[in-house]
Amino acid sequence: MLQSYIPFLPEGAKPINNHVAIYRHDEKIEFFTASGPIYACQENDLYGLRLAQGIIVTQTATTPAEFAKALNINRTTVYRNLNRYQQDGPAALFIDKKSNRKAYKLNGRAKRQVQTLLNKGYSLKAAAKQAGITEGCIRYAIKKGTIVKKKQPDEKPEAQPKVKSASERSTEDNNCAIGIAAKREAERVLASTGKIIEARPHFSDNEGVRHAGVLLALPALARVGLLEAGRKAYGVLHKGFYGLQSVLLTLSFMALLRIKTPEQLKRCNPGELGIVLGLDRAPEVKTLRRKLKEIGLRNKAGEFISFLSKRWADQDKDVIGFAYIDGHVRPYNGRKHKLPKTHVARRHLCMPATTDFWINDAKCEPLFFITAEANDSLLSMLAKEVIPELKELAGAGNRVTLVFDREGWSPKSFEKWFKADIDVITYRKGKYDPWPEECFIEVESHVRSKAVTYLLGERSIKINKNFWLREVRRLCDNGHQTSIITTRQDVNCEQIARRMFFRWNQENFFRYMREEYALDHLVTNDVEFADVERLAPNPEKKEKRKLIKKFNQELEKLKKEYGDKAFQNNETRRPTMRGFNIANSGYKKKILKLEKEIEQLKIDLKQIPDRIAVKHLLAEHEIVRLETERKMFTDGIKMICYRAETCLLNLIAPFFARNNDEGRAFLKSVFQQPADIIPDKERRIMNVKFHTMSTPRANRALKQLCDVMNQASYVYPGTRMTLVFTAQ
Repeated sequence: MLQSYIPFLPEGAKPINNHVAIYRHDEKIEFFTASGPIYACQENDLYGLRLAQGIIVTQTATTPAEFAKALNINRTTVYRNLNRYQQDGPAALFIDKKSNRKAYKLNGRAKRQVQTLLNKGYSLKAAAKQAGITEGCIRYAIKKGTIVKKKQPDEKPEAQPKVKSASERSTEDNNCAIGIAAKREAERVLASTGKIIEARPHFSDNEGVRHAGVLLALPALARVGLLEAGRKAYGVLHKGFYGLQSVLLTLSFMALLRIKTPEQLKRCNPGELGIVLGLDRAPEVKTLRRKLKEIGLRNKAGEFISFLSKRWADQDKDVIGFAYIDGHVRPYNGRKHKLPKTHVARRHLCMPATTDFWINDAKCEPLFFITAEANDSLLSMLAKEVIPELKELAGAGNRVTLVFDREGWSPKSFEKWFKADIDVITYRKGKYDPWPEECFIEVESHVRSKAVTYLLGERSIKINKNFWLREVRRLCDNGHQTSIITTRQDVNCEQIARRMFFRWNQENFFRYMREEYALDHLVTNDVEFADVERLAPNPEKKEKRKLIKKFNQELEKLKKEYGDKAFQNNETRRPTMRGFNIANSGYKKKILKLEKEIEQLKIDLKQIPDRIAVKHLLAEHEIVRLETERKMFTDGIKMICYRAETCLLNLIAPFFARNNDEGRAFLKSVFQQPADIIPDKERRIMNVKFHTMSTPRANRALKQLCDVMNQASYVYPGTRMTLVFTAQ
């Protein structure tokens, strides 16, 4: 194995053989042996690379063929440079670029002679012999186009690479010896012994590849930062056939294709999805789960999300001028573990759940999210987690405006945040008197490029002693007045109302992510230990309140019975209250006793703390929470995919101006669209030719999308092939 010969290598170094490794970084190439680095040069230093061919092959156990494969150059070139180095030393490898390097074998006279001979029907060998040059010289000239070889009537056309159909691929995948579609056997054997870090993407000619449309999203995924953030946080995974790049692309393509769980991969053709990944097949469920477990054990999900949010914020600082914050509750339906309970609004139930607080930018695109320890309130999460993170993203001296619902209402906090350069826009909580209708005026606004009219009014109100807020109200058609409170004094009331009502886009975002990206899906049922010192509501106090309520109900019942008997008292027999009390003394004694007990219970209730450490309620092994690392990582992938989908949506907006949902539905169908994948290795391009869609409008939108994506000239990661998309 490589480790026995070269024990210490930097991350990313690749072996040439068991004795020498090559490491590319910062446009530099280094060669390593067991003793360390032995030679280095710049990638664009042609003389340095030629010198490396002589030094490495001469002084190490490296063959010219191995060196040529490592640098992806012609083996003959390495042999030629090696001979020059061995015969005349390093100086023989220097080429003076200023010299006049004209063709001396196939000059003008020889070229005309060869062209004449070929036109007469001479073979290449005969023409070369007649002109006194080599056959290879003529072949090279034909390849460059300086000489044209005319085809003879009986000459057979050159064999074109065979394009495999879906049926042929299916038969080939089924006949693989080591598993369905596992065709790259040699690389898999090397991966099993730790000889390669991960398999490199390789593409061949294939016709009608299912799900090939998802390749259109690849430039957008790269622009959003998928691979960059993954490498920044995780570097490389353990050596194997599937590495970090293939895992990131697999999870991203799964999200875009609406393959919502790893188990649903079983329903997909592994060979077809493998072609899109540049591999022989997609990873199995157990392989993908093993890779996810490895990623989770590194505890880098927080860095992964932080890098993404910082990248998005740096691209446009204005998008975090307004930040929408809301909690999303993920119910837990299992019975194995005891989790904190909270109210699940969409189910109208209180049940075990985990609460994530999502922060979306001014365009309601996801920015980052924070998982609460035990369903903490929005107000506490704003103060502890959200505001510090937003201030860091915004940078010193920049104000941020938080937009949230009534759950975050706290005038004291508003005043404190205002002094710390944090503004708020929220609904007013509690009861308030209506304003006269003459206080409202018509204001025009735009929602999703459509004109709307609001009836708005505004005033200044004082909440605390010396802290004034601005109140903006909207008068609805039914007479209801919606009150909005803000600390912003520099924007008009129309923008305040529009920003507040735009918060519903975050609710739509949650619904879309639940339905399309399975946001509530638990990628693992594993748990981790939670904070045993975390405070929880004291159940003893709850029981005390229930007991007081029960005694009050009994007291009320006794008083009612006692009053009914007093009302029905026969005054001819008992004309005085004293006589009535003597006759009904049992009721009075019970009432006095209950009142005394209730009074004592209220005193005891005040002595009981409202919250106690959870370790006093449960055994320490029972104080757990659902594992967060893998969930944060996969949710981060879904955030990236949603943003990439939005980028594509903006490109096709002219074709789907009616509503946002129609454009996303079109993209969903595009990702499922089959296409022919035809790589051109000489021109280093990979042609992706889409099949026709169902309507002319869809074809026009797809063509527009292809044209824009082609302008990016995106190179498929791990290859030198530029993606070129074509639509009918």
